[in-house]
Amino acid sequence: MIRARTCVAMLLAGGEGRRLGVLTRETAKPAVPFGGKYRIIDFALSNCSNSGVETVGVLTQYRPLVLNSHIGVGAPWGLDKKQGGLCLLPPFVGDSGGTWYKGTANAIYQNLNIIEEYNPEYVLVLSGDHIYKMDYSHMLHFHKEAGADLTIACTGVPWSEASRFGVVIKDASSRIQRFQEKPARPESNLASMGVYIFNTKPLLEYLKRDNADASSNNDFGKDVIPKMLAEGLRLYSHTFGGYWKDVGTVESLWEANMDLLGENPDMDLHDESWPVFTVNHNLPPHYIAKSANVSRSLISEGCQIFGSVEHSVIFPGVVIGKRSVIKDAVIMSGTLIGSDVTIERAIIGERCRVGDCCSTLPDPLGHRGIVVLRDRSTLASGQNIPAVSAVPVVPQAQSLASVASKAVGNE
Repeated sequence: MIRARTCVAMLLAGGEGRRLGVLTRETAKPAVPFGGKYRIIDFALSNCSNSGVETVGVLTQYRPLVLNSHIGVGAPWGLDKKQGGLCLLPPFVGDSGGTWYKGTANAIYQNLNIIEEYNPEYVLVLSGDHIYKMDYSHMLHFHKEAGADLTIACTGVPWSEASRFGVVIKDASSRIQRFQEKPARPESNLASMGVYIFNTKPLLEYLKRDNADASSNNDFGKDVIPKMLAEGLRLYSHTFGGYWKDVGTVESLWEANMDLLGENPDMDLHDESWPVFTVNHNLPPHYIAKSANVSRSLISEGCQIFGSVEHSVIFPGVVIGKRSVIKDAVIMSGTLIGSDVTIERAIIGERCRVGDCCSTLPDPLGHRGIVVLRDRSTLASGQNIPAVSAVPVVPQAQSLASVASKAVGNE
């Protein structure tokens, strides 16, 4: 386990997540719900807790209300400590002025005082928008043994997706020879996971130099890492062999939720040796009615199921009416679905109201897209939505109570 103050974590959680479309219209990407009861950021925070990283700065920026409320003082992750613990770090105005975070490197630069206060030997820089379980203490051990100045956690991705990431080219000892940030023609499919361990002294030096460079993008992948590599610092790749998913698009978010539904999923939420912590919803147990049919699904607390649910992820407090069919779908918290509804290959946002006899339409072009309904949307009875990503925003509810009252009828 990593001892407190030996390593301080800085968790980048201010992402806008534009490729998630309406799902991030009002909340930051790390706060998007995932897996039936979690939010995306829970995985990085749980990794810190399970790895023994006890000092964590969470850097927020875009639409932080939901994220800040969810994190609080860090109690669900055991990070509510008087010494160290969790600290929320939004952009701020100081004696020398202040700006929004201009890039990943600039975000850390603007919080150098936190690092300097704790004076750790190592700084762990994380992204708050990936789904994975990782013991950072193993990576730190590798970093020390290699005598590295910077270690980058990497994982293999399909060649067709490699251009979405920073990729590394390494030698037989795992020392990085070249680094390409989102290349059009990648030389490798070994992708950076956005998890870095820096020795503190060179990190501070390069962040200060980067901030003084007016031509810089103030980004680790575009600026800081290539410069460290060009100047001969010891950069190493630590290969991660477990499940890792960048849920940066509607399709990848839906796929990651579906990945949870196998009998032996690669991302095992029931693994007691590495729990994923989150805020407790304090809802009653879920109810499965006599008329219901549920298979290969995650059903969270507070749900009432009167219809059919197949291969789907159902968040807390969802009501699904009689004769409704939910298949290959993600239904987020507090949503009410009426009777005789058919929803397939969809992500339905929080607190939506879906009237009776609504359904998703087959994609006429065969693209097998994903239906997306933004939070707090209402579908009038009999309304259909096309099976394409980034579906147009559905008008807000005129009266939510009327939909809720007839969602299930009498049992």
